Amino acid sequence: MNSRRNFIKNSSLMAMGTGASFLFPIDLLAAMRRKVSPNDQIGVGLIGCKGMGFSNLTSMLKINEIQLVGLCDIDERVLQQRSGDLEKAGFKKPALYNDYRKLLANKDVDVVIIGTPDHWHCLQLADALQAGKDVYCEKPLANSMEECNVLLHAAQASDRMLQIGQWQRSQPHFVDAMEFVHSGKLGQIRLAKAWAYQGWMKSIPVLPNSTPPEGVDYDMWLGPAPKRAFNPNRFHFNFRWYWDYAGGLMTDWGVHLMDYALYGMKAHTPKSVMALGGKFAYPEDAAETPDTLQTVYEYDDFSILWEHATGIDGGNYGRNHGIAFIGNNGTLVLDRNGWEVIAEKDRMESLPLQQNQGSGLDKHTQNFIQAVKSRDGSQLKAPLQIGYDAAMVCHMGNVAFKTGNRIYWDQQTKKFTDESANLLMKAHYHNGWELPGS
Repeated sequence: MNSRRNFIKNSSLMAMGTGASFLFPIDLLAAMRRKVSPNDQIGVGLIGCKGMGFSNLTSMLKINEIQLVGLCDIDERVLQQRSGDLEKAGFKKPALYNDYRKLLANKDVDVVIIGTPDHWHCLQLADALQAGKDVYCEKPLANSMEECNVLLHAAQASDRMLQIGQWQRSQPHFVDAMEFVHSGKLGQIRLAKAWAYQGWMKSIPVLPNSTPPEGVDYDMWLGPAPKRAFNPNRFHFNFRWYWDYAGGLMTDWGVHLMDYALYGMKAHTPKSVMALGGKFAYPEDAAETPDTLQTVYEYDDFSILWEHATGIDGGNYGRNHGIAFIGNNGTLVLDRNGWEVIAEKDRMESLPLQQNQGSGLDKHTQNFIQAVKSRDGSQLKAPLQIGYDAAMVCHMGNVAFKTGNRIYWDQQTKKFTDESANLLMKAHYHNGWELPGS
């Protein structure tokens, strides 16, 4: 019993550090829930069961009103594993699907969690709204600037509740840090920095193409992405490092951290963007996206700087990730562990580390379900507009990197002044799938 208590305690502490709840022992979930009236139950279906999608579901199942209805995944092994885990935890066996459209057709599904790779977000989110579902969608909002615009219009035309999985928006110490930034105590803020130095990310070795694993509907996994032979490097977690499916660290960690750089500076789209970087650490490995990148965003009286590097943990201020607001009086440094203020001499008082206060993911899913119950979208901590702003700015960084130029944004036309950059805003759908609204 003591070892079990210690495991739970340690798991909770570890989860606090990451802000996620996937370390919570799933076998305790059903036991900690109380029964609610059928009239108060909210049916949930998950699309994409392997990674953060299942973490989101696990977090949501801590809420008594949530009733598990269905799971959808193109990998039969993952589907059976997740279903088995939930059954062992005491949940009724859910309906299982390998085609998300069939899950959306289930009338018992009120809420959909989208945890699929980035290249699927736009189509599945638009279809879920069209089906009348409330949606919790993993970040980034979409895999191109054009898709972001499609979803902005779709959400504006819908009365559904939509939360983007930028869970730091619900993390108390992040919110407290923003109050300090906006207080004016730092003086004029001339630069905001956001960075992700990820030492755990090693080189991805080149592997030959092969046949898809048994039970994998690879054509469905590809969906609107270009038709390619199966390669294990492009599947499951590592899809992040291939342009067909995602935008590398710029959109993976960048969406979380640039979101708060924008929030702190009360900023949206920049005047111009330039980016330098490349595959400097692992030039011959299998990944496509840059392992090293610096992106500068120009605004009227300040700049925002993004940095990332794989295989290195030694980031700014001794942190492997974070956001810094550099003002005339001092600098506020913020990450998932807490925030502090480093004063300029004789201008203000330094402030020691203000620590993380629990799982941001749990608070984020609770916030979403509260909005679902009240039908009040103004309660949402990360509505579509928040996801839109962060994704657009991060995609701009990738567009600048691909062009190799300093590119200028026209706020009136919502386009770049460089036509080669505008071409990189576009979404390209394949294999018979069509961009929503096209």
